[in-house]
Amino acid sequence: MEFNEYQDKANRTLYGNEQVLTNCALGLAGESGQLIDLIKDYTFKGKKLDQQQMIHEMGDVLWYLSQIAQWADIPFDEVAKDNIETLNKRYPHGFSPAK
Repeated sequence: MEFNEYQDKANRTLYGNEQVLTNCALGLAGESGQLIDLIKDYTFKGKKLDQQQMIHEMGDVLWYLSQIAQWADIPFDEVAKDNIETLNKRYPHGFSPAK
């Protein structure tokens, strides 16, 4: 699925038209926190890493990101493309730890 297609399909589930940006920003923070908690529990508490739950939480993060871009009239493909261009400039030969 293309990012713009995802953005369009995700937008049909957006609720409300007032304070959308604030709602999405707060939702993004909350969902990111849930994903971070899964990783924290795995790293520090020895819990099993639940990949299905990770997929679910990452999907929620993706939804909020797509809707913030939608609110700002930014095609989601553009967000992904710009990020890859930034990574290519920053790490033209791929990432390697400093020697």
